[in-house]
Amino acid sequence: MEFSKYRINQLIEIAKKAGQETLKYYHDEVEVSSKTDDSPVTAADMAAHNIIVPWLESFTPDIPVISEEGGLPDYETRKNWPTFWIVDPLDGTKEFIKQLDEFTINIALIEEGKPVLGVIYVPALGVSYWGAQNLGAYKVDENGTEQRIYSEPALKEAPLVVAVSRSHGSDKQENYLAELNVKDRISAGSSLKFCLVAEGKADIYPRLGPTMEWDVAAGDAIFRYSAKEGEHPSPLTYNKPDLKNGDFVVGF
Repeated sequence: MEFSKYRINQLIEIAKKAGQETLKYYHDEVEVSSKTDDSPVTAADMAAHNIIVPWLESFTPDIPVISEEGGLPDYETRKNWPTFWIVDPLDGTKEFIKQLDEFTINIALIEEGKPVLGVIYVPALGVSYWGAQNLGAYKVDENGTEQRIYSEPALKEAPLVVAVSRSHGSDKQENYLAELNVKDRISAGSSLKFCLVAEGKADIYPRLGPTMEWDVAAGDAIFRYSAKEGEHPSPLTYNKPDLKNGDFVVGF
């Protein structure tokens, strides 16, 4: 499915609207609950969900929507879906709770098992990123200036700038990085690590720990379509039975 620039701009605007809603909770003592997997959820997560999901259901009535904060349809129901939206209404809840600026609104369209469109909005910074098949990847700054962004595949033997998680480090990751020629590290929260690779500020992003498809889909799209020609390969796949991702590295 091809989306026009106008329709992508509509999608960016709804991400911004949801992001602006989250900021109403940002400097308050936000109440934190735990989900069944012990991950945190706040009123801001739900507020963004309640803006994005109904809008998508109206925007494309024939395309189902999966949201982190909604009920997950069973695999038998969704295994034959050719296309669906996948949403993380507030990615980086831990950063949000700590009042760090690195939380994002993530919306992606999956088609035949890969993201063909992804939008990320960073509410605290007023910056957005988007990537779409056949259109490329872009960054829109806080003044609304849009710029095409590019990245090149990294060479394993070269000195590398690595995007690492601010909240999810591990011995496994350190052991992996010890085998590489790491020149520098950039710590970031949420899906921004994909964006750092897509705009060429980092060479790779390794995630050697659990994530869900809604955590990665929008960033994966932006990374894939930041190639100067065609698209970058990605190790990530979509619409798995439990939507869980294994370890991955993007950028090589």
